[in-house]
Amino acid sequence: MAAETRVSRWYFGGLASCGAACCTHPLDLLKVHLQTQQEVKLRMTGMALRVVRAHGVLALYSGLSASLLRQMTYSLTRFAIYESLRDRLAEGSQGALPFYKKVLLGAVGGFTGGFVGTPADMVNVRMQNDVKLPSSQRRNYAHALDGLYRVARAEGLRKLFSGGSMASSRGALVTVGQLSCYDQAKQFVLGTGYFSDNIFTHFVASSIAGGCATFLCQPLDVLKTRLMNAKGEYRGVLHCAVETAKLGPLAFYKGLFPAGLRLVPHTVLTFVFLEQLRKHFGLRVPS
Repeated sequence: MAAETRVSRWYFGGLASCGAACCTHPLDLLKVHLQTQQEVKLRMTGMALRVVRAHGVLALYSGLSASLLRQMTYSLTRFAIYESLRDRLAEGSQGALPFYKKVLLGAVGGFTGGFVGTPADMVNVRMQNDVKLPSSQRRNYAHALDGLYRVARAEGLRKLFSGGSMASSRGALVTVGQLSCYDQAKQFVLGTGYFSDNIFTHFVASSIAGGCATFLCQPLDVLKTRLMNAKGEYRGVLHCAVETAKLGPLAFYKGLFPAGLRLVPHTVLTFVFLEQLRKHFGLRVPS
C-alpha cells in the first residue's frame, strides 16, 4: 500500500487561529490599550492591573467575539489563499518552493485577508478599548455582530473599512512573517536531519515565525490601531503617521514587548493547532 500524508483543509487556518485567539486575547487587549495611550503612562503589568481592578478579570476578554470573527475572516482567508496556492505550485515543481515565492504568496494572501477582516478588526479594537473609556463615551457593543450593525447604521458601510489599507498592508507583512517564515524555518529545521516532523519542530519553527512577524508589522500595527479607534482626529494614514511621529520615533514601537508577547505565543499556538488538525483531520494524499 502506498504511503499517505495529510494536508490541511482550506478552513483549518481559521479554526487554528480561533483556538490561539482564545488563549492570547488578554494580551491582545493590553496591546491595544498601550497603543492608544497618548503618553506612555503605564506598562503592560500596570495596564493589566488597572483593567482588572477597575472592571474585573473578565474585562480582559472584552471583544472576544470580535476577535473570533476576525480570525474567521482575516486568518481563514489568508491561510486558505496561501496554502492553496503553495500546494498547487508545489505540484508542478520538484522539491520545496523557493523562499521568494513563499513571500509573494504570503503577501497576496495576507493583503487579501487583511481587507476581508477589516470590519471585524475595527469592531475588535473598539470593543477592547471600550473598558478604559468614561461611561458616557463607551460604545457598549453587545457582541461583534451588534458592533458591525451599529457602525453600518450610524456611520455608514464605508466606515466598516476605515483603516482598510493599513490593515491590508499589515496583513501582508504579518502573513509573510508567520506563514512564509514558518514554512522556511520548518524546512530548515527538518533539513538538518536532527529533527522529525513533530510538535517540537512545530514549536521551534513557529517561534521563529512569530519573532519575524512582530518585527515586520509593529509600526503598521500601531498606526492601524490608532486609525480604527479614531473619532475623526486623523485625516488619513499619512496624517496619523505624522501625529504619531510627534510623540517620538519610538512611538511606532509602542507596545512592542506586549505585541511580541502576544504575537509569538499566538503564532506558536496557531501552528501547533494547525499541525494537529492536519495530522488528525487533514485530507489524505499519496506521498
